[in-house]
Formats: sequence, C-alpha cells, structure tokens
Amino acid sequence: MKLFDGGRAPNPRRVRVFLAEKRIEVPLVPVDMGAMEHKKQEVSSRNALQRLPVLELDDGTVITESVAICRYFEELHPEPALFGRGAIGKARVEMWQRRMEFNLLNCVAQAFRHIHPAMKEWEIPQIPEWGEANKPKALEFLKMLDGELANRDFIAGDDYTIADITGLIAIDFMKPARIKVPEDFTHVLRWHHAVSSRPSAAA
Repeated sequence: MKLFDGGRAPNPRRVRVFLAEKRIEVPLVPVDMGAMEHKKQEVSSRNALQRLPVLELDDGTVITESVAICRYFEELHPEPALFGRGAIGKARVEMWQRRMEFNLLNCVAQAFRHIHPAMKEWEIPQIPEWGEANKPKALEFLKMLDGELANRDFIAGDDYTIADITGLIAIDFMKPARIKVPEDFTHVLRWHHAVSSRPSAAA
C-alpha cells in the first residue's frame, strides 16, 4: 500500500490529518505539485484526472478522492469514528461534511485558483472576477457556522469528525487565498484554535 501525496495542498493534507487521527501509518510517495509532477505518468496512469491524493493498494486497486480514501480507512479502522455513529450520527456528519466541502472549501479553492498568480498555469482560463465572487460566499457560510458553533464544540456535534478536518483545511487555506476570518466570528475562531491544537493538524 502507498499513498501518492501532494504536500500542503488541501486534499492530500486532509487525508494525512485523517490518518493521523486514526494513528494509521501509510508509506507516502511525495509528489511535487509545484513542479507539476502530478501531471506525469506516475500519477496520471493511476488517476486520469491527474489529481492527488491517490491510494494504491497492494493488489493494485487504486482509490482516488480524499473523502473516498478516508472512508476506506474508516471501514478498516472504525475507531475513533470520524464519520459518525448510528443512523442519525452518520447522516449528521455527512450533512456537515458536504456543507463544509461545497460551501467553504470549494469557495476558498476557487478564490485561490482564480486570483493567486502562482495558479495562472493551472487554472486556464484564470478568471479573477470569479475568484473575488467566491470570497463573500465563504464568509457568508462562516457567519452561519459561527452561530452553529455557539452551541457545540465541533461542527457535526459533540465529537471531532471528518467535517472538522475539512473545515480546518479550508480555513487554513484561506490565508493563501487572501481571505481573513472576521474577528467577531468568535465561535469559529475558538473552534479553529481547538482543532489546530490537535497533534493531527501538523500532519
């Protein structure tokens, strides 16, 4: 088994944080995305979309997409449960995971990809207006999330889950996307400090 890893890019990091929470060690194959190594044969032969991370099992099975990789490991190592427990718990985690991915991480990623000068060769065409349009979308969602976090410690309930991992990655990615969390979003900032303090956040 080996995991083709893209360093500090959001989705590869999301899987590493998940594995760290599970205390699972998987051999990493570093891929320099800055040098466009994810476009080369080693990755493209395993993932036609040329994206990371990519998990290759010992029998040659390939799994791509960060949440799919995390679900695979959740099935093998159910504790701690990072996708929820029971029908309601799992549904609630799935609900918030999708909200964090589509309403926050995706908006931040679009802002970064369409505004940051380093992404000109990646995002063709780069549309700065679209990047700017996504900044208020991310902040609008965070305002809603701030109200939700006034009543609980973690995004999907009382326990740390994949939704918190996605949220952590998204907010950390706001810095290169040049989006600042408003200081009056006190509950989001409290939550972010707590999840950033977990050892897994350094993965």
